[in-house]
Amino acid sequence: MKLFSLALFAALSATSFAKSYPVTGNTVNCRSGPGTSYGVKKSYQKGQSVSISCQTSGSSVSGNNIWDKTSDGCYVADYYIKTGVNGYVTTKCGSTGGGSGSSGSYCKKINTAGVNLVAQWEGFVPSPKPDPIGLPTVGYGHLCQKKNCAEVKYKFPLSQTTAKQLLSDDLPKYTACLAGYLNSKVKLNDNQLAALTSWTFNVGCGNVKTSTLIKRLNKGDNPNTVASQELPNWRKAGGKVMQGLVNRRKAEIKLFKTASSKQAYPKCQ
Repeated sequence: MKLFSLALFAALSATSFAKSYPVTGNTVNCRSGPGTSYGVKKSYQKGQSVSISCQTSGSSVSGNNIWDKTSDGCYVADYYIKTGVNGYVTTKCGSTGGGSGSSGSYCKKINTAGVNLVAQWEGFVPSPKPDPIGLPTVGYGHLCQKKNCAEVKYKFPLSQTTAKQLLSDDLPKYTACLAGYLNSKVKLNDNQLAALTSWTFNVGCGNVKTSTLIKRLNKGDNPNTVASQELPNWRKAGGKVMQGLVNRRKAEIKLFKTASSKQAYPKCQ
């Protein structure tokens, strides 16, 4: 009886503690899995509130690859849900991801060396303008999701301070999707996680998920060897080798191979 009561309490708690958020799209489909290729189970209307039980990564919708699992048991693109942040707002769904998934106790924020590396190679852009391959960006590499980057809550032109704040808002999403693709046997220190987050921020979660780099790490290959051999392959943009990307990969490898005793994945110290 006691065990039944505890189980019932846990189930009720999980439901009651799920937070609700409004739908922003006119008619938003809730699917059987985290992606537009999955079947539609139901639809939500604009202004309707949905309860999110967990979040995971999936196919990208207007630059956002997060999918929210609702209390109805289906997945809706986070792009159409007004959560108030550009990233995860609750726990990750444990049944999805490229690896077996982490426990969720990895470091959600990368170290200062990683933030500075991203800022250095992305460059500071105070007002929205196209990057070298024509994509509209602002701040330190924020890819605009709406016309004139309307989703950005900071006033244009950005100062370097507000641009760093915007970067801090953006980075956890990429660390989270990276962590979702790694299995729990992979061990990374804070410099290694920061370097891979920089890479993920640059190439996108979808490319990271299907990469040989992730497959090799999950297989158990030596992390330093994997980083040294795989990161240099990511040097093209728009089909052309970019010297800036060549140099960035070198900087990421250098940070990755910088010794540190602070564990960052799968558990944060």
